[in-house]
Amino acid sequence: MLQSFLLIDEFASNRSRTSSFYLEAEHPADHYPEESPVEAKLREMGMRVYRAAGPSIQVQTLIGYADAALLSVPLEQLGDWCAKIASLRPIPILFWCDKLTFPQHSCKLEAEIDGMLSPGMSPAEIHCALMLSFQRFMERREWRQEREQLLSKLEERKWVDQAKRILCEVKRISEAEAYEFLRKQAMNERKRMVDVATSIVKVYSLLKDQKHRGGRNR
Repeated sequence: MLQSFLLIDEFASNRSRTSSFYLEAEHPADHYPEESPVEAKLREMGMRVYRAAGPSIQVQTLIGYADAALLSVPLEQLGDWCAKIASLRPIPILFWCDKLTFPQHSCKLEAEIDGMLSPGMSPAEIHCALMLSFQRFMERREWRQEREQLLSKLEERKWVDQAKRILCEVKRISEAEAYEFLRKQAMNERKRMVDVATSIVKVYSLLKDQKHRGGRNR
């Protein structure tokens, strides 16, 4: 369950005392306008919010204390903020949706977020939204990890295939024999097969370049 938030609020000065969404960030309560009903509900739910109201260095500091990021920013800035948060720390990202952040004429929301909160939500709805947001974040992170693993395997396969072609050409052996050579070499050197394959490809390319340069200098 998400319990603490990093709040990025670009509209703090635009909201009135009765409709604004101000949250505590380790400052005395009288430093901020009168709390809104939504803020009161969040406090009743035991939420803790760290509000970044200064330079980006403050975001970098406060993000370490937060379970998630809550962005109340113009729609056109949402993508950039999501990218910035993701680069600092992988945490769920929620969008604060109201008339200021999401004007009625808007019809697209292309940023990669995990959920939304809005002023009219009840405590039960907020709780449900946070649960779904965390679940989506975990699914998105798992998908990204699987994607990175797949790309890594494809990259490894590319090096192994290149090394096999080189061995087939130089040693005049079959592809199966080239694969077996790589496997045994990796076992003997206690290395991964892709590391052996990478070394073969790089050495072969280096020798080929030297031979080509030598021929040009004659």
